Amino acid sequence: MAEEKRPVPSRMAGKGKPLKGKKIWAFAKIAIATAIAASFAVLFLMPIVLTITNSFMSSSEISANYGSVFAVNENGGKVYIAEKVNLKFIPDMVSFSQYITVLFKSPDYLLKFWNSVILVGPIVVFQLTVATLAAYGFSRYMGKIRSIIFFSYVILMLMPYQVTLVPNFLVADWLNILDSYWSIWLPGIFSPFAVYLLTKFMRRIPSSVIEAAQIDGAGEWQIFRRICLPLCKGALCSAAILVFIDYWNMVEQPLILLSDAERHPLSVFLSKINAGEVGLAFAVATIYMVPSLLVFLYGEEYLVDGITYQGGIKG
Repeated sequence: MAEEKRPVPSRMAGKGKPLKGKKIWAFAKIAIATAIAASFAVLFLMPIVLTITNSFMSSSEISANYGSVFAVNENGGKVYIAEKVNLKFIPDMVSFSQYITVLFKSPDYLLKFWNSVILVGPIVVFQLTVATLAAYGFSRYMGKIRSIIFFSYVILMLMPYQVTLVPNFLVADWLNILDSYWSIWLPGIFSPFAVYLLTKFMRRIPSSVIEAAQIDGAGEWQIFRRICLPLCKGALCSAAILVFIDYWNMVEQPLILLSDAERHPLSVFLSKINAGEVGLAFAVATIYMVPSLLVFLYGEEYLVDGITYQGGIKG
């Protein structure tokens, strides 16, 4: 009789359960991380959603839900909140009266909105123009003087704007540009943030790419225009988005440097809406969020690309 063949033990035998346990543990970690991220996302989005939905409420409904928050006494002071505030996301009846008042009946809000555009637009355009030229110089040339100047840029960037507000006020007064748009434009145009960001990005460009261009006879302007700028497209978009959002929400600069309230942006005007116009505050805040949201959604891909890109040429 032929001998029965015994099955050869497999090396993978007995390892099914550990592998299955590892997969379950990996899936559990992903699920927990996703749940935590979703919770934080909901918390961060809740004020935005609450502002947008409440902008479609009537004034009486807003007063009924949040009247205790915005209540004032006869002397204009705040009243102690003794009642619970009702956070309501869905209005009982959708009303467009707040938007009709903001867009058609009261021109002050649109005037302040265009003041914000006039103040922020030139700052974004010319700050990036100055920053690209300065960053190219910092990235191409080495030396002690360059290091000292760049270190000064970093120190200025680390300082909060409130620290430099008094010097800016004194300089604007000395230049006789106080109470004009130039007192906001000039400090914004020469802000060090974009210079620092673009300098760090341009330094990641491989030197072999620039050397190849020099061998082909390219000058500094051609290297800057045809090599550095195309490779820094993501960084430029990232800087533009961050600069726009920063100055779109500015409050201290107009309050200190512009005494004429007619020149103040909408960000300042929002804080002055009184208790009788709480519904308008929600509508104006919603309109004021639209440019920031559009800029972020349009440039999200460039923003991520500018942060994660490590230099070199992409295929």
